[in-house]
Amino acid sequence: MRAAIGEIRRRLPFHLPPAELCTGDCRGCSLKLLGFLDSELMGWEQRLDAGERPGLSELSQLLGTARKVERVLSHNGLLSATQTSCKDRGKGVSNS
Repeated sequence: MRAAIGEIRRRLPFHLPPAELCTGDCRGCSLKLLGFLDSELMGWEQRLDAGERPGLSELSQLLGTARKVERVLSHNGLLSATQTSCKDRGKGVSNS
């Protein structure tokens, strides 16, 4: 799970300032979606630190959420075409 969280944080543009996230015509608010996903990731980081062991369903749900956010960000022009998709993140990742 920690590996998946790290990979999501590396691949999605959490570092972009709001002015860059909110430009042009959007389908879905990139700023709000990244904020939501960030809170989900922080929640899991806290739960992992407290010793919780996520199951496959929790990992799958988190990766699914990341894929959906990624699709919106891609449509809004915030991801480069060369980035690996979130759907590839779950391959070879343990759930701890």
